[in-house]
Amino acid sequence: MLAIVEITPWHWAGFLVLILFLLALDLGVFHREAREISCKEALAWTTVWFTLAMIFASCLVPLRGEEEALEFITGYIIELSLSMDNVFVIALIFGYFRIPPKYQHRVLFWGILGALVMRGIMIVAGAELVEMFKGTLVVFGLFLIVSGFKMLGADEDGVEPEKNPFIRFAKKRFSVTDKLCGQSFIAMVEGKKVLTPLALVLIMVETTDLIFAVDSIPAIFGVTQKKFIIFTSNVFAILGLRSLYFALAGVMQIFRYLKYGLCLVLVFIGVKMVIMHWFKISTEVSLCAVGVILLTSVGLSIRASRKDTEQDPPAPEEAA
Repeated sequence: MLAIVEITPWHWAGFLVLILFLLALDLGVFHREAREISCKEALAWTTVWFTLAMIFASCLVPLRGEEEALEFITGYIIELSLSMDNVFVIALIFGYFRIPPKYQHRVLFWGILGALVMRGIMIVAGAELVEMFKGTLVVFGLFLIVSGFKMLGADEDGVEPEKNPFIRFAKKRFSVTDKLCGQSFIAMVEGKKVLTPLALVLIMVETTDLIFAVDSIPAIFGVTQKKFIIFTSNVFAILGLRSLYFALAGVMQIFRYLKYGLCLVLVFIGVKMVIMHWFKISTEVSLCAVGVILLTSVGLSIRASRKDTEQDPPAPEEAA
């Protein structure tokens, strides 16, 4: 049996350099010019990011063992699935501000960079709390159970920028124009710098991710408390979220039961954290349970959508 390799600052630095290189390649080469992302291209990029995540998991096996590789995969799936609601909200934000599809990629790119920093801070803070107070995991678990039931009863509210404190602060502190200035976040209008609608959208996307991170970060602590595994699984999930948005934003209404699946995932992880001192649920069981819940909710959604289509076929075109 191979010895476990200790994670050092060099591993963290190497991982961050790799991710920054991939992001720079993405924006500087593949998406240098503003253009609309097709569904086919989005699916291709989703496959690329998923493949990279699985390659990373396979590299963990000889370095850290099969257990941590499974923890990474489980955390990755949980983080990616909990981001599905985020996709729907982002679509509402773009629709509210009437952002053309060709400019949406740039907003999501910079939104991802902000999310990486924000989630990194939350992960480090959460890990420190867990190390200092072992009861933190139970608190996280109870919070997830409550969040799961709250999500179940939540209404699908529209986007309300006027209620966002960060948007109100930006409008009070800076001049804002209602007109798009290409893909710029800041533009010169009548000799002074102003924020464009893209800047407001970026603020909305960042604050939306913060709200979702409050649920998703505690959830992954139910799988592992290893900072490196938590951070890397979050990073790959966030990177996949952008391409997943372009692939699914137009068809999210099909996944009507996914919300219930996500609620069950939160409750399951919450219960696991609450009872872990008396009864430990293995990573393998957790991965299988999360997979079955998500696949079942997606399968039921697709089946219901097909049934609706069969019952309500499109009306034939009137003869000229």
